[in-house]
Amino acid sequence: MLLRALDRFFGHEASGGILLMLSAVLAMIVANSGLAGAYDGVLGSYFAVTINGEGLEKPLILWINDGLMAIFFFLIGLELKAELLEGKLKNPSDVVLPGVAAIGGMAFPALIYLAFNWGNPATVGGWAIPAATDIAFALGVLALVGDRVPSSLKVFLLTLAILDDMGAIVIIALFYTAELKVDYLFLSLIPLAGMWFLHHKKVHRMAPILMLGVILWVLVLKSGVHATLAGVVTAFFIPLKDKYGKSPLHSLEHGLSPYVLYVIVPIFAFANAGVVLKGMTFGDLMAPLPMGIALGLILGKQLGVFGITFAMVKLGLARMPSGANWAQIYGIACLAGIGFTMSLFIGSLSFTDQALMNEVRLGVLSGSILSGIMGYIALRLSTRDAPKAEAKAENAVA
Repeated sequence: MLLRALDRFFGHEASGGILLMLSAVLAMIVANSGLAGAYDGVLGSYFAVTINGEGLEKPLILWINDGLMAIFFFLIGLELKAELLEGKLKNPSDVVLPGVAAIGGMAFPALIYLAFNWGNPATVGGWAIPAATDIAFALGVLALVGDRVPSSLKVFLLTLAILDDMGAIVIIALFYTAELKVDYLFLSLIPLAGMWFLHHKKVHRMAPILMLGVILWVLVLKSGVHATLAGVVTAFFIPLKDKYGKSPLHSLEHGLSPYVLYVIVPIFAFANAGVVLKGMTFGDLMAPLPMGIALGLILGKQLGVFGITFAMVKLGLARMPSGANWAQIYGIACLAGIGFTMSLFIGSLSFTDQALMNEVRLGVLSGSILSGIMGYIALRLSTRDAPKAEAKAENAVA
């Protein structure tokens, strides 16, 4: 009975988003309980991998954010490559509407954040925090609505979120890179050359490419460029087809996806979502940093995604997703405001001060939760007569 229930849960599209939410709630409970000291102590514990004193020594929280999240970005890279070569991003005409909407959905939240934090040099660097969309969480909420929404809306949201991730990767590379160490960047060309050669030969076994990817990760980490980008780069050297006609890319994507969705992302959420509520007042939520993030996710995404989509369609530059209405587009725009994983991740790159990070968590969680609730309500209300309409159509055909 229990095994069947677990199988049904993990087989549901919303399971990843639900597990993510539970991990965040658990982190908040632990961070505000008697276990808070142990929670902080474990995350601050140093782990080292060294040879003759040379190597990596980092607290556990950075092994999670720099190491495990590199695997998360590796999966994103695999998905991006698959979509570019044979999926939703292959046909440029299908990308225009969600692509421009994604740009608007990143620009407007950043502008709203800057409007609140422009005069504060300590917080202005977090402008990209509300620009991100959490694919798993957003699709999980959409899945809760069920089959009431047309499939074109799911494709629209998925394409929007994928392009949003591409934008986040570019932002991290350009604006969240520490002081560069050029010698390590030059050394990183060696594993890159090896991966290019193996990709060119359409190798069947992926272990050599993955081992070179680990070496690339270490060198990129040492160079000052954020190490998670090594995951994306490695993914693009995984062959779509090997010399036997099989797809190593799809095999890795399907094999890795459950571990990322149900293990890595929940661990990241648990390690990064622990908002300390002790001594916090309503006025703290109104501070420029959390308010800029929350309103960026709530209003910025709605203005950017819905506003740009409305303008594009009305100007005749693009067509509405098939079978969708404007209320449903608004609901999708709200769901795009669920930043969570990527927003928390960019927040960890923006600030090292724990007090500021606590404000980041407060803004991300409040903005994401409200966006999710608004999106769910909008989609439910806009599709409440959908089953009846479908039944009437079927009877008419019969």
